[in-house]
Amino acid sequence: MPRFVLSLHTPPSDHDTTQRLVNFAQACLAQGHSIEAIFLYQHGVYHASSDFALASDELQPAALWQQLADQNINLMLCVTAAEKRGVNISNTGVFNVAGLAEFAMLASSADKWVQFK
Repeated sequence: MPRFVLSLHTPPSDHDTTQRLVNFAQACLAQGHSIEAIFLYQHGVYHASSDFALASDELQPAALWQQLADQNINLMLCVTAAEKRGVNISNTGVFNVAGLAEFAMLASSADKWVQFK
């Protein structure tokens, strides 16, 4: 079965892209594929910020990320992109702080890399 690596480049306020990534990941898992990692990059790093608040009637991405973490998917946060955007990397919740090189190694060994922008 194919092994996927996904990357998210948009902030939590972009509900459509977040939902597309989560739906894609769930569909892959349902078909027996594996998700090696999901990498937050560029504005996607705001998903790991505890300071980014959305209205209660909007999509709450934190619950979606928790569901993916509960399925043992490696959720990675780009340390450089996070620091450039003021995201506190000592409090990232379900996300593991990682470098771009680590992500590149995972992506190069996966069967498919899918970007969500």
